[in-house]
Amino acid sequence: MTPAGPNQAPAPAIDRARLERALAKARAALLAERGPHGHWEGALSSSALSTATAVTALELWQRHAKPEPQSALRTPHSAITSGLHWLAEHQNPDGGWGDTVLSFSNISTTALGWAAFGAVPGAEAKWPQTVRRAEAWLAEHSSAEDQEAQPNAQFAIRNSRFAIDSLIAAIIARYGKDRTFSVPILTMCALAGRLGEGKKAWRRVIQLPFELAALPHKFFAALRLPVVSYALPALIAIGQVRHHHLPTRNPLTRLLRDRARAKTLRVLERIQPPGGGFLEATPLTSFVTMSLAGSGNADHPVAHRGVEFLLKSMRPDGSWPIDTNLATWVTTLAVNALGPSIHEVMSAEERGRILDWLLGQQYRTVHPYTNAAPGGWAWTDLPGGVPDADDTAGALLALKQLDDRSPRVREAAIAGVKWLLDLQNRDGGIPTFCRGWTNLPFDRSSPDITAHALRAWFAWQRELPTTTLSQTNSASVKALRFLKTAQHEDGTWLPLWFGNQSESDDGNPTYGTTQVQRAFADLQAKDHSRADSPGLMWLLSVQRTDGSWSGGVKGGSSVEETALATGTLARFSKQTAESADSIRHATDWLLRRVEDDTWTQPAPIGFYFAKLWYYERMYPMVFTVAALEAVARLEATEK
Repeated sequence: MTPAGPNQAPAPAIDRARLERALAKARAALLAERGPHGHWEGALSSSALSTATAVTALELWQRHAKPEPQSALRTPHSAITSGLHWLAEHQNPDGGWGDTVLSFSNISTTALGWAAFGAVPGAEAKWPQTVRRAEAWLAEHSSAEDQEAQPNAQFAIRNSRFAIDSLIAAIIARYGKDRTFSVPILTMCALAGRLGEGKKAWRRVIQLPFELAALPHKFFAALRLPVVSYALPALIAIGQVRHHHLPTRNPLTRLLRDRARAKTLRVLERIQPPGGGFLEATPLTSFVTMSLAGSGNADHPVAHRGVEFLLKSMRPDGSWPIDTNLATWVTTLAVNALGPSIHEVMSAEERGRILDWLLGQQYRTVHPYTNAAPGGWAWTDLPGGVPDADDTAGALLALKQLDDRSPRVREAAIAGVKWLLDLQNRDGGIPTFCRGWTNLPFDRSSPDITAHALRAWFAWQRELPTTTLSQTNSASVKALRFLKTAQHEDGTWLPLWFGNQSESDDGNPTYGTTQVQRAFADLQAKDHSRADSPGLMWLLSVQRTDGSWSGGVKGGSSVEETALATGTLARFSKQTAESADSIRHATDWLLRRVEDDTWTQPAPIGFYFAKLWYYERMYPMVFTVAALEAVARLEATEK
């Protein structure tokens, strides 16, 4: 489907009765997704990457841990077999694996899937075709330079040092300077025997400076570690396993690292959440667990708790998701999607339960893991979460919708506003976790997160103390200045946490541009709140002839991206003839999806850490409700 462009045929007027029926149906479906405690939990997609890392971690732990008949841990053998079976059943037709069952094959997940079958004794013999097809995919995609030299190369990776080096180069190139994910992938490949034998294999794994984790947290930003702030567990465990197998030749560094092993293991134990899952994430917890098992620490308490987490989080079909849940994030999205109508479709008691729950998710003390100040929210209600800017902004907006005018809500909101203010970078933008940590992606300023913070500040400005209001006004000016500099020549903005696998560099200008333009609509920002502003004109230019959107100019349409664009356009009170017609076309597309029950089909547009794709069952539902609510309000004002 090609973009419509400015010559699209005029769309018929929106049938208000049809819109109301579809909106009622969508609202009812969204409300039915609430759990027994009254809020939303959602469901993340199963992940081949998570499943491969979990299988390998459980296998290595099982191999190295001392047998303890009285242990509460059940044997992971059946979980390992189920995980491998799931991987074999969900291999893509081209022989690779993508991060979700809807994702294109990629070098990282395919390498990890291949490694998992190498880690488990007998797995290659049981699934020989699965392994051969994965090897052929890796041989073909490992290195563009090597493919130019040998365009017909279809060699078995295990028998070629050249191919192994190509694979390593491709993995490192995928993540650049950020070692957060490239080094764990290579570590798992080494532990699985995929990089060769003995020291030869470990020379191919970059040594992480785990000894630095023994220093006070305040030194981390100055040291500019090659991993981002949330990855300290991986820094410690993966750094230790590499040092265990191949200590440095430098005697002073070797001595320093030897002496730091015990202390950094204590740090690792201290920052492990009670549930055992670091960030509630299967990949991170798996990397830590397998590294401990591979460095003689399989019986360490951190490894035991990691195994408990992995066994508990395995799904009945043998797969693992990337994270346990995004409960806080999807709940705030749902509340904000319903908007003012939440007071019509939910009782005061129901709203109160969500409000109480959401207030309970705010961190009121310094976070024991990241040392983040009090006042923020994480994406989950589980102990592995850490506060971040996007979830804090979403929570603040949801609190405004649920506000019962009590002092406790205002107190929580002021604390959240201040938390975001303290996070602002010097360039005026808002990063994800920590102010000024490094130049790595998740701690750099991001347009979509900055726009979200702007909306949150604006929503609460009338409730803020004078000093905080002054700080917020100043911060907003800086944030708007950052958004201006972050805008691309074509009028778009690129987000951090969302992508589109069909776009160049996996970007999603549709998502990024809608989030920034939504902030401009809320703030009525000069020159950006007009329907003919560059950002909105770009959105109109890439709308498909059937009324839908993708992440940009390529790829198939999705409910999520169409709903986001529709809802954003509908929030501007002053419409041009072109934008009004675009909204009508888009609304008709969404209404047809609701009517034929295809509107709940998710697309893999979400990014987790380090370019790891996911989809979330709630996203198409939440975004559709938000879009139809916005269209209904626009229609009411024009009536």
